Order: sequence, then structure tokens, then C-alpha cells
Amino acid sequence: MRLEEKINEKLKVAMKSKDKISLESLRLIKSEILLLKTKSGNSKLNEDDELRLIQKMIKQRKDSANIYDSKGRNDLATSELNQIKIISQFLPKQLAESEIVDIVDKIIVDLNASGMKDMGKVMSLASQEMMGKADGKTISSIVKSKLSL
Repeated sequence: MRLEEKINEKLKVAMKSKDKISLESLRLIKSEILLLKTKSGNSKLNEDDELRLIQKMIKQRKDSANIYDSKGRNDLATSELNQIKIISQFLPKQLAESEIVDIVDKIIVDLNASGMKDMGKVMSLASQEMMGKADGKTISSIVKSKLSL
């Protein structure tokens, strides 16, 4: 089932149960999907585009929550964190850090990478392989630590 179909199904459930947080979050996702479709001029999004969209939305919510938290607006930060929980359910199962390390090690060996000069190549492949399954910051920090040895 495509992301848009999943969102529509969840929207119906949220409307029936009158779950305001879910309803708001799902409407945000639907809005972002429509915007992306309009920008690309394509009526169907591929799975990679959908994953990128969800990851982008989660990152935006995390950044907002951190800003609200630093300004003492815990009510708004909590709202953003609740939205992250709703939006995250549309991502594939997240990899454990040990699994990310294993994948990065394999990529480094396959590319014969030997230093920070190869970070771009390694990051490109690692990001592609783990799209939606791992946070970019986590991947980046693991790649940096492996290549700077």
C-alpha cells in the first residue's frame, strides 16, 4: 500500500476516534505529499520520495521541538514530539547502531575507502542503502569515526 493510501486510512480512523494530534499530524503529511506532487508535476511518488518526505518532516519536528524546549515552551515542544511519534510510524523499522556499523564497514571495504577524502562516496552509498532505516546524523558520525582511524 502506498503512503498516501495509508495516510487516508489512518485519517478516517483518527476522524472517527476524534484523535486531534493524529488528525493534525496526518493532515500535515497529506499536505506535504500534495505539495511534493505539485512541485514535481508527478501524480505518483516513488517510495524513495515518500521516505525522504517523512524523514524531512521528522527532522523539522525535532528541530522545532529543540527550539521550543530551549525557549521554555514545553507545551509546544511536547506537541512536536507527539507529531514525531505519529509520523514515525510510516518509516520502515529503524536499524540498531550495531547494524549501521556493520553496513558502513561493508561499504568501506567494498569501496576500499581509506580516509576522510572518501567520506562523500561512503556517505552516498550508506545513505542510499539505509534510506528511511537510519538517521543521517547517526550514519554520518559512524562514517566519520570509521574513516578517521
